[in-house]
Amino acid sequence: MKKNIKQGYSVLVLLICTMTFTSCKVTSQETASKDIVISKDMKWSDKMALTIMKRHPQAFMIDDAKTPKWDYVHGLVLHSMEELYKKNPDSRYPVYIKGYVDALVQNDGIIKSYDLDNYNIDMVVSGRLLFKIYENTKEEKYLKALQMLRKQLTEQPRTASGGFWHKKIYPNQMWLDGLYMGEPFYAEYTTVFENGKELDDVAKQFELIQKHATDSKTGLLYHGWDESKQMAWANKETGTSPNFWSRALGWYAMALVDVLDYFPKQHPKQKELVGYLNSVSEALAKYQDKSGLWYQVTDKGNKEGNYLEASGSSMFAYAFAKGANKGYLPSKYKKLANKAFDGLTKQLIKVDADGSITLTEACAVAGLGGSPYRDGSYEYYVKERKKDNDPKATGPFILAALELNR
Repeated sequence: MKKNIKQGYSVLVLLICTMTFTSCKVTSQETASKDIVISKDMKWSDKMALTIMKRHPQAFMIDDAKTPKWDYVHGLVLHSMEELYKKNPDSRYPVYIKGYVDALVQNDGIIKSYDLDNYNIDMVVSGRLLFKIYENTKEEKYLKALQMLRKQLTEQPRTASGGFWHKKIYPNQMWLDGLYMGEPFYAEYTTVFENGKELDDVAKQFELIQKHATDSKTGLLYHGWDESKQMAWANKETGTSPNFWSRALGWYAMALVDVLDYFPKQHPKQKELVGYLNSVSEALAKYQDKSGLWYQVTDKGNKEGNYLEASGSSMFAYAFAKGANKGYLPSKYKKLANKAFDGLTKQLIKVDADGSITLTEACAVAGLGGSPYRDGSYEYYVKERKKDNDPKATGPFILAALELNR
């Protein structure tokens, strides 16, 4: 009897300690969140990063997630904070980033919620966060996670011409989004671990989408390309989807400026990629609104229902600014990037009483096919829901602010 009482007491003590620890942990996070001060004289990059941290005390909470999930939006926003840390070494940024990675990467290197067999290229981009953490810690689990994502690219289904399928559930299709989701990680991995031997394959992905998705009249690229031409949304002659979506074009432009970080000037494909960047930038410049922003459906600014959209505009501002800073684009694109950033801050940003900021008019989601079926029509894109401070807008906003020193 005494033994049972003693065991019961021990369990009770353990339960109280656990509850106390959990309570303290939550209270600590809440306190840390409340302690974040966002002042008027801060740069926009820090204002946005600290706003995100204030509203989402743990990084997995970005995009209002309830539980940790390996997801591309977290990879995008936290990558922007990685870049921010290089300019402003505030120790809160790497701690926040590592908190996300450690909530998902287990001791054996397995990534929680990630399933390689889905061959979803969206899942690769968050792997960019692992390079610096592995470099700093040399912990085997981060290397194993990197190798798992590299394995996905090795096995990723491809079109007959060699392009990565966007997902296993979308056979024979390349989407502009996928270039950002896969290629910057691929380029960095092959540079760091493989002496750059697969850079030609990285370039090939851009060659294929540039060849098959570019519209000869506007120079813009369509959101998706179905090599089989079997999808209902696909043009039966070209395989392309029907419209130009600014965020898809933004993913593509960002992918180009980011992969070019890993292509030495003497690499035979470097000049080709710079050419693609100039081509799409020249086309996009023609559709920049007088406000500095771009419309959700890029080329239909005057059509009813269209609106000036935050994520695509932020992505273009970043790609233009980085492209000009790196010498890939003429200097005039830096001016266009500043004009775009002015449009974002003057028209789409709201400042709260505590100094935190909200970027409005961001498309929450858009795609092709699937269920319910997304037909790529004009009406489809303009009717998709919007979300304030959508991470697909806030991440590029931080990156643009950094390139513009704002």
